[in-house]
Amino acid sequence: MTVSSMSSQYMYRDYQSLSSGRRINSAADDAAGAAIAQKLQSQENGYDVANRNVGTSQDMLKIADGALGSITDSLQRIRELSVQAYNGLYTDADRGAIQAEIDQLKQSISDTASWTQFNTKNLLDGTMGSSHVAAGPNGDGMELQMPNATLKALGIEDYDVSSGNFDISVIDDALDKVLSARSDLGASSNRLDHVMAYNANASYNLTSSRSRIEDLDYPMAVSELKKKQLLQTFNMMMERKRLENENGKVLQFFKS
Repeated sequence: MTVSSMSSQYMYRDYQSLSSGRRINSAADDAAGAAIAQKLQSQENGYDVANRNVGTSQDMLKIADGALGSITDSLQRIRELSVQAYNGLYTDADRGAIQAEIDQLKQSISDTASWTQFNTKNLLDGTMGSSHVAAGPNGDGMELQMPNATLKALGIEDYDVSSGNFDISVIDDALDKVLSARSDLGASSNRLDHVMAYNANASYNLTSSRSRIEDLDYPMAVSELKKKQLLQTFNMMMERKRLENENGKVLQFFKS
């Protein structure tokens, strides 16, 4: 391979780097650097996917918390009606009417616990149990314990005020369970916020490290290309001069 062809090959690599913006376009450009960059990219991709997992889990928690908020409202209304039913001025028929509304509220709680889903998974009927969040770059992470908000779990399945013989503390206990569940979900959501911030920071720094290895220094690359172009032009001029001298010697030989 001549000096000129080698120079052209090197310049082709320079043009390739300038067009792609990358110093390493193949393993031949920097074998060690390419290997390190690939490892960094694997970690970076892992953190990015983990953050998407965290975001998805936070969406699930928001849905669960909203449903529990609805259940809380129903329980609060049941408590109000229970206090009303304690009033001695009401007849059995009156308390029966109050119980009719309570039954509707209980059905609403039951429906919310049964129908609240995320990606077809029931969140509040006790069937989900815990949900693994792959919040780390290698699939590791944390477990989210999902609550059970069915009437049976809340202890109000048979709650009835129509006879006048009932215990309002049952509703208070149910409210405590729901509020405790919402508190746990809120704490889990806050924890996921911190995990997301950490993952984003780790991914950013990995990207920066990979960029220093792979990305092209444009000013230096352009300067090197100009230098090679000048050297190639000079070599071509010298080659032409050499050929002219040799041709001149040949013509002089025939003339003599």
